[in-house]
Amino acid sequence: MRINHNIAALNTYRQLNSATGAQSKSMEKLSSGLRINRAGDDAAGLAISEKMRGQIRGLDQASRNAQDGISLIQTGEGALNETHDILQRMRELSVQSANDTNTDADRKEIQKEVNQLVQEIDRIGNTTEFNTKKLLNGGAGVSVTGSNAAVSNLTGTADTQSGSINITAANTTLATKATFVDAGTTALANSSTALGGVGTLTLNGTTFSFTATQTVQNALDAINNASASTGVTATWANGTGFTFTSNTEGAQAKITHSGTGVFTAAAATNTGADATLSTTELGGSYSASGNKVTVTSGNYKGLEFTLTADQDVSVTVGTNNALKMQIGANQDQNMSISFNDMRATALGVANVDVTNQSNANIAVTTINNAIEKVSAERSKLGAYQNRLEHSINNLNTSSENLTAAESRVRDVDMAKEMMNQTKNSILSQAAQAMLAQANQQPQGVLQLLR
Repeated sequence: MRINHNIAALNTYRQLNSATGAQSKSMEKLSSGLRINRAGDDAAGLAISEKMRGQIRGLDQASRNAQDGISLIQTGEGALNETHDILQRMRELSVQSANDTNTDADRKEIQKEVNQLVQEIDRIGNTTEFNTKKLLNGGAGVSVTGSNAAVSNLTGTADTQSGSINITAANTTLATKATFVDAGTTALANSSTALGGVGTLTLNGTTFSFTATQTVQNALDAINNASASTGVTATWANGTGFTFTSNTEGAQAKITHSGTGVFTAAAATNTGADATLSTTELGGSYSASGNKVTVTSGNYKGLEFTLTADQDVSVTVGTNNALKMQIGANQDQNMSISFNDMRATALGVANVDVTNQSNANIAVTTINNAIEKVSAERSKLGAYQNRLEHSINNLNTSSENLTAAESRVRDVDMAKEMMNQTKNSILSQAAQAMLAQANQQPQGVLQLLR
């Protein structure tokens, strides 16, 4: 028997400390609900869990960002709803003024309302904002310019900040020559000569009727006044006849005649070539139909524009002010939202004049075009909103699934840990009892001293 080292007591004491420590950790896990409370609990698990937490919080914030983006879009689209109503009223007034039951004085009164409506379109465009950001004044898009103002109808947004693209414009001038003749075969001498015969001329689906007493100039005026709807213009070629030019992209000028010798004409066959871009400078690919160009890849992906001149141009893409919506938890997980300029000048209605029948007649088409521009912009904004709503659903689902994954790494299984805690509690109590008995063992030495 030895008393200097109570081995039984030492062993029991070690087991007691182990059981007490394990019980303490179980209680900590049960009280916090976490399996990992410090790096020592699971170093690798802690690192994985923290990365997941960063993603989860990023996804949750991205979802809120998308909600804010929808609010921004609704602000702009709501303002354009009023712009639509204004343009519809302006169109109504133009139709009213085009009726010759009105006097010049009547039309001046109509023009006053038109002027006020134009000013309101500008006011809406200049003042509509979200969180102090202007939306409809052109400052939330991409500026594009071309030589001789050859670029129009810009939509989409470029991913680059700035740059220049050289473009060889499409040859869409579709011309055919026709000769005015009288009832016989004599060519008309000049534009003031009376038309010798009668008949009808149809240009791209629009029909004109002429009488024998009308002049070449009457025909010129009638054709060119209707050029907005026909897409065809006419010029007098020094007594040799008319030259018709179709401005309709990708289509030939279609000319037919029915009458007694007013015109002889053949349809054009040249449908023009598609525009070509410098792929070296573009840094990607594109598609073109006539003068309409869509950039499909590269730094300028998303840009769509129309060249309005049949000439080679250099298109300069200015600063990209499109709004970036951060709709992901990581870098560059965003989408661009652009608002085109929706003020009167950009819509083409800044100088609408309804003070005479001819101008009021033209104004109807001008305002129609503006209505279509606003409709296109609202459709684009609606598409943005629908996309963001899908993004929100995806972000919320991803956050939910990632939260479940992080829980499996970080959270404690309460039932299992309660079982461990109960076991450790029993072991701790048993160790305390055994330690008491181990401490009694050396007392047996005293029996040998009696």
